[in-house]
Amino acid sequence: IRCWSNIPFITVPLSRAHGKSFAHRSELKHAKRIVVKLGSAVVTRGDECGLALGRLASIVEQVSMLQNQGREMMIVTSGAVAFGKQRLRHEILLSQSVRQALHSGQSQLKDMAIPVLEARACAAAGQSGLMALYEAMFTQYSICAAQILVTNLDFHDEQKRRNLNGTLHELLRMNIVPIINTNDAVVPPPEPNSDLQGVNVISVKDNDSLAARLAVEMKTDLLIVLSDVEGLFDSPPGSDDAKLIDIFYPGDQQSVTFGTKSRVGMGGMEAKVKAALWALQGGTSVVIANGTHPKISGHVITDIVEGKKVGTFFSEVKPAGPTVEQQAEMARAGGRTLAALQPEQRAEIIYRLADLLTDQREEILFANKKDLEEAENKGRLALPLLKRLSLSTSKLNSLAIGLRQIAASSQDSVGRVIRRTRIAKDLDLEQVTVPIGVLLVIFESRPDCLPQVSALAIASGNGLLLKGGKEAAHSNQILHHLTQEALSIYGVRDAVQLVNTREEVEDLCRLDKLIDLIIPRGSSQLVRNIQKAAKGIPVMGHSEGICHVYVDMDASVEKVTRIIRDSKCEYPAACNALETLLIHRDLLRTPLFDQIIDMLRVEQVKIHAGPKFASYLTFSPSEVKSLRTEYGDLECCIEVVDSVQEAVEHIHKYGSSHTDVIITENEKTAEFFLQHVDSACVFWNASTRFSDGYRFGLGAEVGISTSRIHARGPVGIEGLLTTKWLLRGDNHVVSDFSEHGSMKYLHESLPLPQRNSS
Repeated sequence: IRCWSNIPFITVPLSRAHGKSFAHRSELKHAKRIVVKLGSAVVTRGDECGLALGRLASIVEQVSMLQNQGREMMIVTSGAVAFGKQRLRHEILLSQSVRQALHSGQSQLKDMAIPVLEARACAAAGQSGLMALYEAMFTQYSICAAQILVTNLDFHDEQKRRNLNGTLHELLRMNIVPIINTNDAVVPPPEPNSDLQGVNVISVKDNDSLAARLAVEMKTDLLIVLSDVEGLFDSPPGSDDAKLIDIFYPGDQQSVTFGTKSRVGMGGMEAKVKAALWALQGGTSVVIANGTHPKISGHVITDIVEGKKVGTFFSEVKPAGPTVEQQAEMARAGGRTLAALQPEQRAEIIYRLADLLTDQREEILFANKKDLEEAENKGRLALPLLKRLSLSTSKLNSLAIGLRQIAASSQDSVGRVIRRTRIAKDLDLEQVTVPIGVLLVIFESRPDCLPQVSALAIASGNGLLLKGGKEAAHSNQILHHLTQEALSIYGVRDAVQLVNTREEVEDLCRLDKLIDLIIPRGSSQLVRNIQKAAKGIPVMGHSEGICHVYVDMDASVEKVTRIIRDSKCEYPAACNALETLLIHRDLLRTPLFDQIIDMLRVEQVKIHAGPKFASYLTFSPSEVKSLRTEYGDLECCIEVVDSVQEAVEHIHKYGSSHTDVIITENEKTAEFFLQHVDSACVFWNASTRFSDGYRFGLGAEVGISTSRIHARGPVGIEGLLTTKWLLRGDNHVVSDFSEHGSMKYLHESLPLPQRNSS
């Protein structure tokens, strides 16, 4: 607990030895001392006269929040010139209007000419107002702010440097936010090309260099430079090929072309990069980001400190492998080469991968054993997740069989003609299947998912990015190695990439220009998080698997317990396992009902009573907290319904549109259920566990989709394809088909080419 002015506040335990900058974005959350540099374009309005008050208030709120977490925040701000310019213009207009009124008896404001205002005078007039504004804003968060004005000479004089250092340390000790600015009222004109004066000295000619100098002097952990561009680009922003640089390393500046400086202020991007590299050399991490964008400015500072992928991060540690952006580009190029192969060649790759799964069984199981031991030692995985993490000989054999099914069924998946139309004479149109592009599959505790999804991506000619959970790192590594070994027989090993960097899932979901479809495989929470984080990228999947089995009054005694046992107990952690059992009211207190309850008890299934079921019992099991619960374990809810119609209504209200089953011998009732339940999979007298790509004959699945667009249910090869239109003509133009043209539309359906029966 720290105290200031008798107000206690909790501090975050943040500390590290200064001298070396953070190597990765994920470490920024440990930053204790932070300098935020606000560029002129961030602080001022678009007309350069006056301050952007809403933006400034948002920045103050973020700085205050971090300060109240126990961090030591400092602000290097511009804006005094703009604020002073606004005040002086107002004063001049007022003065001129008074003079004109005295001399001419009337005001002619529209004819007044505003003289060019000298920047030093504007700074002198604006400093006090700017500081008053900061003080008023910080007061809202019970934080005190203090102003410090500096010039280049203050850093060259040893005594002044010590004084400045001591003042800043004392202010930080008292939980005061120092607001620092160059004293533009007295500062001399900047010298050209004087940003760097050697290894250990940087001249203070603008607020970029001031922020860098201050950050190093104060042994700051992090310097955040906010401007009016997203960060550093490999060519001037706005040019056709400009790409945002996620991480910038010393020495990379030779490959960057700098554009012009911002609309206001002294320094351009080149000055910012020089200042950032100087600060980095002094042990301070740097991020350059956009502080003006309305969608992100309200949380840009906190996002950076949380380690999110915002702006350009400067790092001295260059990773051994490619960045995730480079991996996505490699996957796209590899996917296009893969799609151009003959179907037999793609199938051969998958057959080879299936063989490797059995041939390299011992190595795979050894790597999986290491994952299981680490997970058990750390105790971070629940039992259902440990089961998903575990591989076995039988699982690998099943995987190999599934992969061979994919290979056999993929012969005519890509490039298949699904529609042919003769538009006019010698003008034929075809609709053909093509890959979606680059898929991002994110999966938890499911190493068996990697070869399944890889095989489906290979069969459909898609590039693939895989992001597995840390708990399966060893298993994923060897399975990916085997996948690339299989791909290498036709030189397309880059088509499937395993993301091993510290990339957060939320950051991956922002790569909308590189990724075409995201497929999450894991918990409902993971799926919901990805659906929320995805920015402009479609997400295929389901957030929950709340599957129902309805036991009708005409159900067969022999079938009921077998189907319920298999649906709930065969693999309770699966998304297609039974979660809610609906029983027709007439079956209560019958031998069939007793058999169901006895079987569930023998299987050690914990029963939760639905509200209606509980009302029929004197001593009931614990009443369910929610009828929308996915247990993922040996637990289920039992509820009573009066009819098949009520069962359908219950499923629509509380289900997740995944898989729902009816058990009945009444065909009419069964057909009503099959036609009216609006779920991806609806079964009659069969276990919910059949909702699976392998069991459907798809070979494997990338997941089960409850979406209503593109693919629904278990998604195999077909769900990873889209279409394109091919039009073959001979000097055709639309004007020929006008009212007085020489041609007429035919729109005749043409027969499709024969599919490959093999």
